[in-house]
Amino acid sequence: MPRWEVGDVRVTRVLEQEAPVPPEQLIANIDPERLRGHMDWLAPHFINAEGQIILSIHALVVESCGKTIVVDTCMGNDRPLPMDFPALHTSFLEDLEKVVPREEVDFVLCTHLHFDHVGWNTMLQDGEWVPTFPNARYLFGREEYEHWTSVEANEVVDLGYAVTPIVEAGLHELVETDHRITDEVRLESTPGHTPGHVSVRIDSEGSAAVITGDMVHHPVQLAEPTWSSHPDSIPEMATQTRRDFVKRYGDQPVLVIGTHFAGPTAGHIVLDGDSCRLKV
Repeated sequence: MPRWEVGDVRVTRVLEQEAPVPPEQLIANIDPERLRGHMDWLAPHFINAEGQIILSIHALVVESCGKTIVVDTCMGNDRPLPMDFPALHTSFLEDLEKVVPREEVDFVLCTHLHFDHVGWNTMLQDGEWVPTFPNARYLFGREEYEHWTSVEANEVVDLGYAVTPIVEAGLHELVETDHRITDEVRLESTPGHTPGHVSVRIDSEGSAAVITGDMVHHPVQLAEPTWSSHPDSIPEMATQTRRDFVKRYGDQPVLVIGTHFAGPTAGHIVLDGDSCRLKV
């Protein structure tokens, strides 16, 4: 499993699935000619020879200050999924337990509440959806949670299977967008994909990293911040958030770990005129 050391913090990727998809299936306003102009740095990791972009769905296990944090919990097994996805039956949980037993997870952090980030919050057991991590505190952004529980159901937001059972079990905690989990790990507000979306900033022993969440789905959106993802709730805000992110982290010694970036998943933003690339 890919693993990074950020000072004293260890981050491990646990893969649920990775697959190529047509670019227009993810990105609403993509320009195919401009996409081809980025092939020199996107290939072979993030785009294949057929021009399909490669997406990964994975969780990130962050170990910091004696605490274990699972950032985003993928889609999960056995449950109905939106957009005609078939129900999954993967080895994700067994793979995760090679990193940490689920009973030893201290925190589960959901960058937002879309179905592919909350699925393994729960697991099906004797016909009931029960917390997968029974001893963890599940951290939901207050703004994110209050938004999605106050509007009509949205097919990409999974409350019934993966959020409500956590709330009913009394394991959730609503946190602000600048919440600090440990002395080395804190949240960073990156709204637009959803109203209360957050990324995760890590600072330890002079080293730094940031876990993107869905602030950006694919590395090309760092170079082309106006290319919105179809699920972006507020596209104009998401565009500005990506621009601010590149300005903040471009040419900086900060490892960018993409929540949907295919392997090798992490790299550094290198500015290139009025654009940039991800150097892995």
